[in-house]
Amino acid sequence: MPNMPDKPDTWAIVLAWLSQHAPILYPAGLSFAMAVLRITYGGGSRRQMLVEGVLCGGLTFTIISGLEFFGLPQSMATFVGGWVGFLGVEKIRSIADRVTDFKLPSRKAD
Repeated sequence: MPNMPDKPDTWAIVLAWLSQHAPILYPAGLSFAMAVLRITYGGGSRRQMLVEGVLCGGLTFTIISGLEFFGLPQSMATFVGGWVGFLGVEKIRSIADRVTDFKLPSRKAD
């Protein structure tokens, strides 16, 4: 049974792609891992671990893409990934709700 695929260039292409996208993939992976560990520590189910991990990873991708917009360096990506995984999606959502309610007060229907 061969260990390499028929086309040996495939591994070179995959590794080149991974090295090019590592600054984005590493923080998202860290966020995923932190979320899974947090849910495991809290006694959650496997489904909760998977869903929370994927949501934290996606949220990390989103925040990382906005770092440059806010004048923050890309080197903060790992910091962001770690904190997103540590806090979780619900806490980040509640913080975002408080910020938007402060900046954009809701109108009550008359």
